[in-house]
Amino acid sequence: MRTNRLAPKKEKQTTLRVKEPIELMAFLAIHFNGKSHTALKSMLSHKQVCVNGKVVSQFNHPLQPSDSVTINTTGGKYELKHAKVKIVFEDDALIVIEKSEGLLAVATDDRQDELTAFSILSAYLKKKDPRNRLFIVHRIDRETSGLIMFAKSKEVQLRLQDNWHENVKERVYIAVVEGVPDKEEDTIVSYLRESKAFKIHSGYREDEGKEAITHYRIMRKNDAYAMLKVELETGRKNQIRVHMQEIGHPIIGDKKYGAAPSPIGRIGLHARVLAFVHPVTHEVIRFETPIPKKFNALFVEKN
Repeated sequence: MRTNRLAPKKEKQTTLRVKEPIELMAFLAIHFNGKSHTALKSMLSHKQVCVNGKVVSQFNHPLQPSDSVTINTTGGKYELKHAKVKIVFEDDALIVIEKSEGLLAVATDDRQDELTAFSILSAYLKKKDPRNRLFIVHRIDRETSGLIMFAKSKEVQLRLQDNWHENVKERVYIAVVEGVPDKEEDTIVSYLRESKAFKIHSGYREDEGKEAITHYRIMRKNDAYAMLKVELETGRKNQIRVHMQEIGHPIIGDKKYGAAPSPIGRIGLHARVLAFVHPVTHEVIRFETPIPKKFNALFVEKN
């Protein structure tokens, strides 16, 4: 059953008076000091800011004393309400979401009719304008929660994909694994290939697949589990899952790669950080989500 709803938002506005000469971005930063630089730019790109009654999207627009700045804090006519998808950032070029575990990012050949993050976002964008389109940039596994990015045009998609390793500055996952690795931190390097049964296998010769490089560091541990900060140097299918199995510490709940049934009802893998060069503004923007509460609960000492 589809649970997403696009609800009209009651418009909410804030009007401020300028007291001294200042650029628009600096003015917004002073009056909205809880918002990040990226969030303020998003307000401008979404035409939420008016100066003296006219929409202004230029961040360095000069303001003069007595100017009136009005901010529409609703961010648009519609909002996405879905139990498994949360919009983290949106502008005219791209959209970043946090998806829940259990939801496919995009449809597969054998699951064309299944609800996906892509189909949910496509419906959301077309509700705002039927001409809007969505393009796949990268993927995360169905079982993995966390951050994923989509493009709003073919041009932006190609800009991001053609220089993926240069554009992406940081990809951090949180993995909870069975047992505790011998090394506090390490780098795993192997070559991954996919079998006809759609399972990824690891080897150590170049002719055995595509190179995969995973860095990890232990964040928390107890007698049963370890929480790892995992950074990807490459982004192969099931890379973290295979590499954790390879060192003898599969991700909790990952039956496909040798784990026992999950103590938290899901696989212990979350895409926590995504940082990249914006394909239009060329600014490095970074997004971070909280570690799932179920992960942290495994490391709470019981009296």
